[in-house]
Amino acid sequence: MIRFDTPIQYLKGVGPKIAALLARKEIFQVGDILTWFPRSYEDLKAAKHISQLKPGETASFIAQVGAIREIPLGKSSRRIHEMIFTDNTGRISGKWFRVPFRNYFKTFKPGDYVRVTGEIKSYRHTVEIHHPDVQKRDEEATLSEGEKGLLPIYSETEGLNQKLIRKIVTLAFENAQDEIEETLPQWLLKKYNYPDLKTSLLKVHHPGENENFTLWSEYKTPYQMRLIFEELFWLELMLAQSRAGIVKEKSPAFKPLLSLAQKMRKNLPFQLTDDQEKVIAEITLDLIKPHPMHRLVQGDVGCGKTVVALLTSAMVLENGYQVAMMAPTEILAEQHFLKAKELLEPLGIKCALLTGSQKEKQAKEIKKNIVEGNAQLIVGTHALIQEDVEFFKLGLVIIDEQHRFGVKQRAELKKKGLSPHFLVMTATPIPRTLAMTVYGDLDVSIIKTLPKGRQPIVTKVVHESKRQAVYGFLKDQLAKNRQAYVIYPLVEENEKMDLKNATDSARHLEKEFAPYKVGLLHGRMKADEKETLMRDFKSGTIKILVATTVVEVGVDVPQATMILIEHAERFGLSQLHQLRGRVGRGADKSYCVLMTSYAQSNEAKERLQVMTETSDGFKIAEKDLILRGPGEFLGTRQSGLPGFRMANLVRDIEILIQAREAAFEILKNDPKLLSPDNLLLHQAIIEKKKPSLLFAKIG
Repeated sequence: MIRFDTPIQYLKGVGPKIAALLARKEIFQVGDILTWFPRSYEDLKAAKHISQLKPGETASFIAQVGAIREIPLGKSSRRIHEMIFTDNTGRISGKWFRVPFRNYFKTFKPGDYVRVTGEIKSYRHTVEIHHPDVQKRDEEATLSEGEKGLLPIYSETEGLNQKLIRKIVTLAFENAQDEIEETLPQWLLKKYNYPDLKTSLLKVHHPGENENFTLWSEYKTPYQMRLIFEELFWLELMLAQSRAGIVKEKSPAFKPLLSLAQKMRKNLPFQLTDDQEKVIAEITLDLIKPHPMHRLVQGDVGCGKTVVALLTSAMVLENGYQVAMMAPTEILAEQHFLKAKELLEPLGIKCALLTGSQKEKQAKEIKKNIVEGNAQLIVGTHALIQEDVEFFKLGLVIIDEQHRFGVKQRAELKKKGLSPHFLVMTATPIPRTLAMTVYGDLDVSIIKTLPKGRQPIVTKVVHESKRQAVYGFLKDQLAKNRQAYVIYPLVEENEKMDLKNATDSARHLEKEFAPYKVGLLHGRMKADEKETLMRDFKSGTIKILVATTVVEVGVDVPQATMILIEHAERFGLSQLHQLRGRVGRGADKSYCVLMTSYAQSNEAKERLQVMTETSDGFKIAEKDLILRGPGEFLGTRQSGLPGFRMANLVRDIEILIQAREAAFEILKNDPKLLSPDNLLLHQAIIEKKKPSLLFAKIG
């Protein structure tokens, strides 16, 4: 008998070889194939001639392959792959900026009849089709009588073509559809007018005739929306449960002692912004409650999150508790430590730094000070939650730049019998609705306004043919006693990628900018080397800091007024924005030069264009979310969030809000899910029985 958990190789017509290919797509069991949803659909009734194709539309047409070739990208080892398609009415170029899978283009030859489906683009006044789906045809380019309705298109891998994938999906349904049981309560389906699970799965894989192609391509059919709702609902139900659990936990309720914070404020060389004051007030209200604060503070680059964190930690310290501040890199931990030391040690607070690269004897001494309470504010990397680190009286944990915002760290500390308050900071702005929905177990605070006196950073995209002009401008900046960053994507030469690397370029820049001192910073250096280098850069001894993206987060040097980013087309939008935030921290006008080389993809051009148009981190984040998609943007693989099969957190924001409201309402009315109406939910969440093959990866 074929079941959901039957290994896929035992499905008729599959076998070990095809099973090995399916494993590349994380399909191991029969149930997995039913939830490998089509990435798009082909409208067989609406096949067009090439002369009818218009930019912006998703179209399908039948053609012959005219030519297949590779186009070199300047001096780079990268190539654009091109296939020319022809029919009786004209020709169109199909272009790929990345290869779908190894040997993909060897599966086609000139003269082959193919069906081509994809979005039509306009490039330099020419109509093209980028990354189309191309399927071989056995017969000449005429529609057969049997081809009607919508045809599902799946993501391919080498050795698996569309015809074979559809056959396997059909076999899985024929053998295992009786296993499909409803996973959501009937009242919930009725409330939102969603169809049952079995019908939804069948229709998504076999839409049939007379279906609206636009609705299917935009994921607006009731069947797709039901599956999207279910994916998001289980996530939101677990977040709502997590939040309810946090509220029940006990944490120290601190007295609102503010004298230490007031002394710190007097020593600040600037006035806090209204946003900073608002967030401090929100955190203070959390800290006086007897259950753990679990707050996310979002703020654009340079908005002053660290000062907010240190000012709010003052109340915890004044209550006699310790504060732990965790950063993702040693450089950032060291910078936070120096800032904390500068603000707190004159007021009698002992600060300590604990990192993985410290010598055993030094680390042992620091750990002794932590457990005995001699270290009150402890800054460190993940070394802070190692098994042998014990705290005297931990009251607050501040986590900087963690994509899943302290979930694992919180669990580790709870194992030690600790339930401190949690404050999480990120300089990666996330649109508020998305942040509140995806991170439903956190309260969200936002710092939007930058400190007074900050000048806007002038951002320019420059081709490397203008390099000498850029160097001339940089020399002018250095002559005014200012400093600069030069950023590279690689540390050392990589044969596969023809990119300028930091090591060689640092040597070249030493000659170019003599007698100014050039320093090289990268992630492979030892902690003490990095610290010495950063100290020399901050003091002005080093005038040009050549670095990899290790400086992306947190490094603060007010005299640095220029950042030159080499191969800017290779960086992501959020990454470019973070790098740009290294300058503009003083009173002088600052500049960001995005150096590009040769041909770039349309998406890369779009990213660079956005950088020149706005410096608003939230606008940039929204654009980045659209360009990259939520998976990469939110770091879901690293974050502990599920990798969605059909849901898209940008496209499906309305369904996401709907799922959140439903989940929170259910738990509010039935916290233990004991009502007969919620039996399925009780079994899934409380008894840890999976509700369905569909969402085994959630929870």
